[in-house]
Formats: sequence, structure tokens, C-alpha cells
Amino acid sequence: MILHTVLIRFKTSIDKAQKKEIFEAIVALKQKLSGIVDVKYGPNVSPEGLGGGFADALVVTFDTVEARDAYLVHPDHVVVGEKIVASAEGGLAVLLEFDLDI
Repeated sequence: MILHTVLIRFKTSIDKAQKKEIFEAIVALKQKLSGIVDVKYGPNVSPEGLGGGFADALVVTFDTVEARDAYLVHPDHVVVGEKIVASAEGGLAVLLEFDLDI
């Protein structure tokens, strides 16, 4: 299984409703693509203060590497990915992505 994690610093102008719309577009891909096991998203709630300025995260669990790879190039993912980049403070330079083989 692949745990695909994206940490995001949204622009201050992006409100909760806009964030939810972006994240729900990723959730909707579960109905279009096989291999997505789970999608979680939300704000950082850690009290440790070690988030490095990342206030929100998206975690997608895939059953295989191939499912993750299909997701990355799927047209609907590309569209929402572009929205995430456009909504991030600093664009692509301030997104952190990490895939873990679990």
C-alpha cells in the first residue's frame, strides 16, 4: 500500500469552504479510480508546534503503486492539483509531498 501525503500552506485568502471544495474533489476521485483505499484531509491539530508552517494536509491511501501512478496522471487529479498549487502560498515551492510504502 502507498500512503500519499501532501502538506499545504494555503494562502490566507483561501477560506474553509474553498479548502473543503478542493479536498472533496480528491475524495470524489475514489469513485472514478480503482485502487484508492481511503482519503483523509484536514488542518494540523498537533500541539507540538513542529508543523513547519504547514497548516493543512491531504492523505490518500492506495492499494498499489500502479493505482497511485494512475491517480497522478488522471485528468481530474491534474485539475485539482493545479487548484492546490494556485491556492498555496508560494505555489508549488511550498507544497510538501511524501509517499510511504506501508
